[in-house]
Amino acid sequence: MSNPYFRFKRFTIWHDKCAMKVGTDGTLLGAWVDVSSCRTVLDIGTGTGLVALMIAQRGSYAVIDAVETDADTCRQATENVSVSPFAQQIHIHHASFQEFVNTVRHPYDLIVSNPPYFVKSLKCPESKRNIARHNDELSLAVLLAKSRRILAPKGRIALILPFLHQEEACRHAAQNNLHCVRQMHVIPVEGAQPKRLLIEFSPQPHLPIQTDTLILEHINHRRTEAYKTLVKDFYLD
Repeated sequence: MSNPYFRFKRFTIWHDKCAMKVGTDGTLLGAWVDVSSCRTVLDIGTGTGLVALMIAQRGSYAVIDAVETDADTCRQATENVSVSPFAQQIHIHHASFQEFVNTVRHPYDLIVSNPPYFVKSLKCPESKRNIARHNDELSLAVLLAKSRRILAPKGRIALILPFLHQEEACRHAAQNNLHCVRQMHVIPVEGAQPKRLLIEFSPQPHLPIQTDTLILEHINHRRTEAYKTLVKDFYLD
């Protein structure tokens, strides 16, 4: 049986009630996203609350709304936040993103999501895990369109996606007058092809686009120095 919690340097994530456990994707997004000058943040599909907590740790003045559609997961995220040093900054909302958008009364400086991205793929028997992993509930097109409606004029939308969804993401972004301003190609092990894409969109174009590459592991499965540097404020040694 897997460990029911994951301990970071400044907070602990319990994930025994969540369909999707703590993983590399969320940690990469929380460590990579630009939080400078962000006072209002929205985390779509917060799951365990991991990305929201990482952003709170990095941006001490940010007020963060975190939305989660699954009731059990939402309760666990609430518990994780409540015992963290950042409980006053993060507000967990039990709602679908589509429902939540209609209640928003202010624009967000930053919107982040580690979204469901398994499209038309074989589904596992567990319905909650299906919702967490597949985009039936929230497609990339809908996520970007509705995020654009509540984004501040100089705000940013940051996502982590399978690398093969890069073209699709940029196409949907362009349809909503969003521009790619920053991206990172994530390679799981040296010599392999990129597997994940960290990407940031803004209503304001930025040329040239900042593009970086991150290799997570050497062939001997030891973390690269670049990866260790990125997550050094979070992972225990």
